[in-house]
Amino acid sequence: MLVLRSSPASPFGRKVKLSASILGLSDRIQIVDADTLNPEDSIRQQNPLGKIPALLLENGDVLYDSRVIVDYLDHLAGGAGIIPNGPERFTALRDQALADGIMDAALLQVYEGRFRTEDKHEPKWVSHQADKVRRGLDHAEARLSEAGQPLHIGQIALACALGYLDLRFGGRWRESYPKLVAWLADFESRVPAYAKTRVTP
Repeated sequence: MLVLRSSPASPFGRKVKLSASILGLSDRIQIVDADTLNPEDSIRQQNPLGKIPALLLENGDVLYDSRVIVDYLDHLAGGAGIIPNGPERFTALRDQALADGIMDAALLQVYEGRFRTEDKHEPKWVSHQADKVRRGLDHAEARLSEAGQPLHIGQIALACALGYLDLRFGGRWRESYPKLVAWLADFESRVPAYAKTRVTP
């Protein structure tokens, strides 16, 4: 059995879980929580970077990061399940990169608050990351919010990015992006695993 090292709140881990569900592979994956801040956690041996998610293969090898893992899962499921072939492949991968960038920028804002005392917060850095999130959401609202499209990895990643903004930023994005709100509701109705993987604050 495959083993996924992750944590419930990780948007990148959630991306892998949703991908596995859509591809029909969830029953082949055991999920084992990882504590990336604990030097005794084996995640640091499994991934030298100590980051999640990491996927332990049956042959003892380990795959990381989430983009590599979902590519592997798509291959395992026969290919072109969530990563299309042809020109659509690069659209899906580009959309994934955008959503991953939103998640990265959101995480960096969270880490600023988590790892620095308030008197050492750097407002310019936080604002710089928040601007990335805003520009990414502006782009997604304008170009990626059409409901009912065939599911691909870009859409899965976008749903995870929006879910993480709900979790860590109180869903404030919803006030400014009505098309994405509707798009996410449609995505959730099509992907039952989205609700099952939701973490509440």
